[in-house]
Formats: sequence, structure tokens, C-alpha cells
Amino acid sequence: MWLGRIFGGRRRPKAAPALLYAEAPAGPARRGFAEDLSGREFGRAPRFLPSGEMSTAEPVFGGGALGEIGLGEAGPSDTGRARRGPGRPPGRKGMLAGAGEALARGVAGIVPEASSFPSPFPSTGPQGHRSRMRAKLLERGPDALADYELLEMLLFFAFKTGDTKPLAKALINQYGSFAGVLAASQAELLATRGLGEHSVAALKLVQAAALRLAKAEVLEQPVLNNWDRLIAYLSAALSREKVEQFRILFLDSKNRLIADEAQAKGTVNHTPVYPREVIRRALDLHATALILVHNHPSGDPTPSRADIEMTKEIRTAGEVFSVVVHDHLIIGKGRHLSFRREGLL
Repeated sequence: MWLGRIFGGRRRPKAAPALLYAEAPAGPARRGFAEDLSGREFGRAPRFLPSGEMSTAEPVFGGGALGEIGLGEAGPSDTGRARRGPGRPPGRKGMLAGAGEALARGVAGIVPEASSFPSPFPSTGPQGHRSRMRAKLLERGPDALADYELLEMLLFFAFKTGDTKPLAKALINQYGSFAGVLAASQAELLATRGLGEHSVAALKLVQAAALRLAKAEVLEQPVLNNWDRLIAYLSAALSREKVEQFRILFLDSKNRLIADEAQAKGTVNHTPVYPREVIRRALDLHATALILVHNHPSGDPTPSRADIEMTKEIRTAGEVFSVVVHDHLIIGKGRHLSFRREGLL
């Protein structure tokens, strides 16, 4: 399933895994795309004299780009050098000829090549690497890209220029997978060498978009008839959380999702839940059924005695108000447990 690629489906081993990619220095944090544009100075294109030599003098003709290279306004007469007199600038024909000769010699290596001069629209990468990556994605589809290539292209949006491949590989080595990078907290990413606000925002935006898409698929039909997609969505949202989080899915009389709300966050192994507050919120939303969900950051979805007792209390409180508890799901890393299937509800 596509969601499995984004958020991972296999449980990570407890031992530190070997690096997935060869180490390469990520380099210091760079300025983001917008910051890079705001402070960029592109410089001037060179001016060429009729002799073919480059001039270091300021342009004296016209304005804009044509004026900068000496091809701006010319005098009213341009019938020959003899009519111009010493010191007068060459006419349009002479300038065009001189510039053309100089450019031709530039290609031959007599003057610096045009690529060595700053330009408002520089190459997208070394030898067009970025354009080739985009073509690969569009022509062959996303499955043709390795995880580090997906991350590399994602970082294009934060880094206007430069090679993002070493940083992409370093991030996957550090967080274990492409999914691990997306699921890392904002604070962790901001503290990571090579990342800044723009790149972190791009990563979290992709994660949010994937979760929203998964949630939309759950909303399309009754939850109990769409169990696999529900598990995929909950795993994406909770399996990589580092503290326990208790969520509740509120359902209507047709078992359609009304709301998915996080009720509490706790420590690495405990979340305080109050049955009274759970049922009160269900009545506020006019929900007739609930699915309780929480995660185990350890990765092991085995329920604790406290989990079992809390579930019984909520079910008992709900029976008073005709609110049914359909199930209680515990989400681990690559695994989940259903109270109903285990006979605990």
C-alpha cells in the first residue's frame, strides 16, 4: 500500500541498524528558498568592446539588459567609423558585430564562457541533475525512485541550488528510513545539521498531506467496513510517536466517522484517561459509538492491566447513555492489537 512506503510497515530492530547509505557530510545549515531569493544578487552581464575585449567600465547607453551589454540606444548616424570621431561610442552595427565576434571567441575559450557569469536563472543543478530527476519521476513514476531520491527531490523545494543527495542520505541514516524522517518531531528536525525552517516545513507538510489523504479514505465509507484503511491511518498517525497518545474515533448511528480527536498525551508508558470526559465528549458530538485508540511507544501492542481496566470503565459508563464501545486498538510499530479480536471487550 502507498501509505506503507511513506510511513513504513516493518518494525525497526532494537539494535542500531547499519547505515543504509555511505556517509557523506551534510554541510552546515543553508538558507531557505525564500531567504535565498530575497538576498540574491545576480551581477551584471559583461560588456564587450568592438575589439572583442571585455570592458570593465560602467555602461553608458540606454537601460535594462540591452544597455548593460552595450546594445542600448545608438546615435542617429551609424554610417562608418570615420563619421563618428574619436571617443564617440560605436554605432549599433559595430556593436552587434563586435559583441558577436566576442561571443564566438568566448565559446572557443578566448574569453570566459557565459556560464561563468552570474545569471538570474542559473542551472537547476550540476549538469541538469534536478531536471533529470523530475523527468524520471514524471516519465517512470514514483516507484522508480529510491527513498533517498524522494527525499532528495523533496528538499529541492527548500534549497534553490546545490546537491541535496548527501543530506537526504544522511537524514535516512540518522532516522532509519524515509518514513522516520517524515515522522520525526519538528524540534528534532530543526536540531539536525543541514536543516532549517524551510526544509523542516516541507517535510512536515508532506507528512500532514499523507495523513489527511489517509483520513479522507477512512471517511468515504463506514469505518467497520473499511478496517484495513483505518488501521493504515492510525498506524501512520501513532506508530512512531515517542509518548503515549490516547485518541477516540466518534461514530454516528451508521458507523461513519464524526470526529477523530486526541484526548490526552502522557509519558512513554502511561496516559491519563477519564471515562467521564470521554462519554461527555461523545454526547456533545451526538456520537452513538466509539473506537478507543492509543499507542505503545515501545512498539509492543500488548495491553497492560491498566489498559484493560480503563476500557471496561469506559464501556460501563457508555452503556448508561447508549454509547457503544466497538473496539480498543493499541498501535505498536508495525503491529496492532484489537481488544475485540482478543476477547478483551
